Amino acid sequence: MSEQNTQPEDELEWVSKTQRKQESEALQKLGRQLTEMGDQLLLKLPLEDDLLEAIQLAKRIRNKREGYRRQIQYIGKLMRQRDSEDIVKAIALIEAKKQQSNQAFHQLEETRDAIIAEGDSAIQQFIDDYPQADRQRLRQLSRGAQREQKQNKPPKSARELFKYLREIAESAEQ
Repeated sequence: MSEQNTQPEDELEWVSKTQRKQESEALQKLGRQLTEMGDQLLLKLPLEDDLLEAIQLAKRIRNKREGYRRQIQYIGKLMRQRDSEDIVKAIALIEAKKQQSNQAFHQLEETRDAIIAEGDSAIQQFIDDYPQADRQRLRQLSRGAQREQKQNKPPKSARELFKYLREIAESAEQ
């Protein structure tokens, strides 16, 4: 008499050893990424206490190669026991905000460079986008930056112009 399998075929899911290793390595890579994050960012992530402690220990023993490697494996093990999808989503959200912030920073740098190079036309374009900006202050900072550029002096006015542009952009976001 043959034994019958009492479980439905849908519940049986065979996973190859290679696939398990790849998943384990992916979680270890995620754990390594978590150890490279700052403490403030880690607190924003949905991490359980034991996982957070393991990450902080890995940060402390980073220069001990074998111990660090084993700790990363332990972090991977802890993450296999949990649903790591929430952590991945939170990290993706943080990375997206970071990328958006960098993009806004570069846009402000380009605007500053355009104001210094083009003068009034670029100032007018900026004022069209941000009507609360002070045209006189923009012109003054632009002329100062142009003068410093010609005299090969440190770009003090260019820095002030960038700070002013950032203040205006941040006040418009609120």
